[in-house]
Amino acid sequence: MHPREALFEAQEQLPALPVCDHYAGVEVRMRKSLELQAELGPVFDVTLDAEDGAPVGGEAEHAHLMAELIMGPQNLFGRVGARLPAPGSPAFQEVASTLIKRAGTRVAYLMVPKIESAKQWQQVARDLDALAKSARIKRTLPLHALVETHGALRDVQAIAAHPRIESLSFGLMDFVSAHRGAIPQSAMSATGQFEHPLVVRAKLEIAAACHGQGKTPSHSVVTEFKDKNALQAAATRAMRQFGFTRMWSIHPSQVRPIIEAFAPTAAEVDQAIEILQAAQAVQWAPIQHRSVLHDRASYRYFWHVIERAHRTSLADGPQLPAQVREAFFGPL
Repeated sequence: MHPREALFEAQEQLPALPVCDHYAGVEVRMRKSLELQAELGPVFDVTLDAEDGAPVGGEAEHAHLMAELIMGPQNLFGRVGARLPAPGSPAFQEVASTLIKRAGTRVAYLMVPKIESAKQWQQVARDLDALAKSARIKRTLPLHALVETHGALRDVQAIAAHPRIESLSFGLMDFVSAHRGAIPQSAMSATGQFEHPLVVRAKLEIAAACHGQGKTPSHSVVTEFKDKNALQAAATRAMRQFGFTRMWSIHPSQVRPIIEAFAPTAAEVDQAIEILQAAQAVQWAPIQHRSVLHDRASYRYFWHVIERAHRTSLADGPQLPAQVREAFFGPL
């Protein structure tokens, strides 16, 4: 019996998103991001940006370009999403309509920034679904949202519980700025964002809300894009101490370090394989492994380790053993 069937109820088997979400807005960077995805494989998502990435006054033309890229041959894996302008902005309706009409059949998700409350989110989700219905898009579009305002953080449990939400991201820069100087600039740095109590509180509340509702918590940016050590340290803390299972990249050089930081270690993978194979051999009854007792509760943890190893397997990097990949994830 496969681990998914033996260890989880049907409602627990949620889609697992790639651990890295890479943002690009300028045309040349969008195209280079798609080239990088083709090189490394679908181990990271590309989010084309119609908010900060679009020229002021040129949002409509930018949306058409984004739709062209999403529907084009460069989108090899169907893992290209789009960030919309803020709800209520003059460009929101037109950009959303263009992207849904022209790329609704292939866009991986729509990211909505600047959510102010659960009530507003409910209306935004209804509006986007109405646009999809009008465009005769038969699939249900996955929706992501940015938690970067006081109101969104206050309502984070309700927003995470909304059935149209797939992932919530933490918007560090806007969140700090919303405190009108009460949080220092240092809290936007690679290290400071893990130290200031108000920022730490926001991260923990977002991660807890997402895990409680079976959604994916996505960590904020590291702006020091040339400092690989700082990025890897931040990504490691985001995953291992704060419970995030996904993280933003804002420069191509950040993609690989984020994926590597979110990947389990070789020792963790070896242990998970040994325990799951031993458990599978006894039909998922309790076992003893190296003088430690294990049952289905710990088997679930080790299965998540294996899934994360599979999701973070770079095309040119370490892979799960072939027999394990075939047994757990199908023919190679």
